[in-house]
Amino acid sequence: MASNNGRSASESFKAQALVYRHMFSILDSMCLKWIIDSRIPNIIHDHGKPITLLELVSVLQIPSTKVDRIDVFMRYMAYIGYFDIVRIQDGNQEEEKEAFALTAASKLLIKGTENPCISPVVEFVIDPVHSDSFNYLSKWFSDENLRLYEITLGKPLWEYLDKNPRLMGLFNDAMASDSQMIKLALKDHHMAFEGLETIVDVGGGTGTTAQIFSEKFPELKYIVFDLPQVVKNLKGCNNLSFLGGDMFESIPKADAILLKLVLHNWSDNNCIKILRNCKDAVKVSSKNKKGKIIILETVINEEQDEPEITRLKFLMNINMQIIHGKERTEEEWKNIFHEAGLYDYKIFSFTGYLSLIEIYP
Repeated sequence: MASNNGRSASESFKAQALVYRHMFSILDSMCLKWIIDSRIPNIIHDHGKPITLLELVSVLQIPSTKVDRIDVFMRYMAYIGYFDIVRIQDGNQEEEKEAFALTAASKLLIKGTENPCISPVVEFVIDPVHSDSFNYLSKWFSDENLRLYEITLGKPLWEYLDKNPRLMGLFNDAMASDSQMIKLALKDHHMAFEGLETIVDVGGGTGTTAQIFSEKFPELKYIVFDLPQVVKNLKGCNNLSFLGGDMFESIPKADAILLKLVLHNWSDNNCIKILRNCKDAVKVSSKNKKGKIIILETVINEEQDEPEITRLKFLMNINMQIIHGKERTEEEWKNIFHEAGLYDYKIFSFTGYLSLIEIYP
């Protein structure tokens, strides 16, 4: 039976479910924050095996009145992929009990080990400084010059970070932890960096990525190039050094120039300026190999990416829009490359959401 507006009741109920699912999806982020704040991945890791509900509650020191609620939360987090529910033998008893085991996702949230941990990224992005700001999107869109964070913070985000040690610490930890994922990607993409003698990491910050590369390629002279105030107290070692400067002015010459998650912070015009300086900085190596620019960035590709990766990239693009940056499609990347006088490039899948772009000036 059709409704008055031409849709069947079934279609309306499906539409309602879609709206409600998105309405409640903020709880996904809050539940993710909860398991990190409560160190549940660490608790299961330290337990050495899947943990039962009562064992988990005991470690968390949860009041008995909240046990059933913990079970509901844990089962939901298992449903969306953060834990596996398994059956284990309970001591000497024959009866099996349900227990929660780590998954690949929750293993990435374990703090304090040598393995990659992205908990700091989650903590930074979900911090109320960010999440509260999104309540003002309508006001932000209605004003030509207003920046979203100026509504809630009274100043641009980066200026606020400079004055807020707690949040700046979260940001630095987030960038460092995300860089640890590079280790995994290098197993499949080491060829892009082999044969190089020198590389300049433009906007390399405090050098977390640099440390990974310099250890992986000890024969490579690695220079981290960032603003003077960023690198002034940093000390290099062996094949790693730090140099202060401005990428909009000039970039030190090297066989390769690396830009990791730099260009998505900037407008097309600013990206063109940076890329032109990169082009001027690339030199032919002593082995007569062609120099190159190496970019690690998101490339939106709806046709080739899996739906979940496409959704992630779209959400990341929305996040970048509010700080006047952007994620780009391949066509958009090509346009700024051409404007910078760069025409020969290749794009490779690098990590789940990052691509490796090699440009040959």
